[in-house]
Amino acid sequence: MTITTITHSIPGSSGYLDIYPERKVSVFKNPYIIGLTAVASIGGLLFGYDTGVISGALLYIKDDFEAVRHSNFLQETIVSMALAGAIVGAAAGGWINDAYGRKKATVIADVIFTLGAIVMAAAPDPYVLILGRFFVGLGVGIASVTAPVYIAELSPSEIRGALVSTNVLMITGGQFLSYLINLAFTQVPGTWRWMLGVSGVPAVVQFFLMLLLPESPRWLFIKNREEEAITVLAKIYDFARLEDEVNLLTTQSERDHQRGDNIRYRDVFKSKEIRLAFLAGAGLQAFQQFTGINTVMYYSPTIVQMAGFHSNELALLLSLIVAGMNAAGTVLGIYLIDHAGRRKLALFSLGGVIASLIILALSFLNQSSGSGLYGWLAVLGLVLYIGFFAPGMGTVPWTVNSEVYPEEYRGTCGGMSATVNWISNLIVAQSFLSVAAAVGTGPTFLIIAIIAVLAFVFVLVYVPETKGLTFDEVELLWKQRAWPNNPEYAQNLLHNANHS
Repeated sequence: MTITTITHSIPGSSGYLDIYPERKVSVFKNPYIIGLTAVASIGGLLFGYDTGVISGALLYIKDDFEAVRHSNFLQETIVSMALAGAIVGAAAGGWINDAYGRKKATVIADVIFTLGAIVMAAAPDPYVLILGRFFVGLGVGIASVTAPVYIAELSPSEIRGALVSTNVLMITGGQFLSYLINLAFTQVPGTWRWMLGVSGVPAVVQFFLMLLLPESPRWLFIKNREEEAITVLAKIYDFARLEDEVNLLTTQSERDHQRGDNIRYRDVFKSKEIRLAFLAGAGLQAFQQFTGINTVMYYSPTIVQMAGFHSNELALLLSLIVAGMNAAGTVLGIYLIDHAGRRKLALFSLGGVIASLIILALSFLNQSSGSGLYGWLAVLGLVLYIGFFAPGMGTVPWTVNSEVYPEEYRGTCGGMSATVNWISNLIVAQSFLSVAAAVGTGPTFLIIAIIAVLAFVFVLVYVPETKGLTFDEVELLWKQRAWPNNPEYAQNLLHNANHS
């Protein structure tokens, strides 16, 4: 069999869809896919809500607890303890996903998150609040691994980017919702308790909805539960493509069993192509954080106050605008990620981020001039930053990490990559206020701009384009990068490019 025949025969590949255009799946013509994606993406909503809500709640926690008001360290710990929990949750989440499935992992995350929300709302002192933040972080960490993988494994390759990016939209939507909730409760007794406590509601909703949803068909095939997997796939594809998809999954399952079922963390990096995939995936996750996104989201009310707007309510309102831009930008990203492609979108995004960070830095460096113009310039810089970041670096890292790893390592590698994200997130959250106090807010944003330049170079060198590729084609891409002198891999990739 020739290589051309092989690539044409891969369901969902560009060559396959050129031959059988009627088998192409459209998002809006399949309500089943929309329903699965919407429910799974509630995990993203939890992620985003927790990221956004603490920034507004912190303004009122400082009013209730004097110790917090007088300690930058306690403020940073309240924010970052959820990140510490997320690091543990993401690391464990990869193993939970591969051992027990995507569905059970999601349900476990919901239970832990709800427990954390209750503890936070009832916290009598900052230290119990910090404990609740840790539990919430555990749930968010597991969900951050699970939702993108679950959605990706249920998605046809031609719309995978858009569907996985829907989870990112829910993250940004959760952040936007958190600012609305923060504004709604500004005049209510127990302000911050309501802000943090209501976060348990979506987790409860997802818990019960997930009980009605199926497991990932790819995970079911790995566990030799083919009949259940076929039942799920039959609701996604027409009969002709279903037959091809099932044949492909059967072949992959047999191949994976030949490799061995006992997958451990220590086995992952024996393969050069997996090392390259993890470098690209984990690098994107790290740069997503070190280019400042959660600095902006966690501390946007505080940044707005630094810019000269001292009212808590006004700071929250301006932060709501930033969160709205984040959500709107993600909607744009959902469209572009399967049209412009992952790599090009990330590069365009980082170019705008660099320019926006320079505007932020200049506005704070000139703050001492006393002109109100620079305060508004800082707000403009924040809005532009989000407008450029959200469509690209907001969506691309999670999408790429859901598709670049081999099936038998997807949960494990995804968990480790998400752990890199959360560790990077923790470093930024724990250090931003202290660094800003030490060197100034303007120089801090200049440092982040330099990191964004490094991120741009990293994407150019290490991140390939995966738009429209099947999981098998992505594996082939990494093999070609790992072994560039192998003519078989090169010929196959050239054929795919000619049909993109």
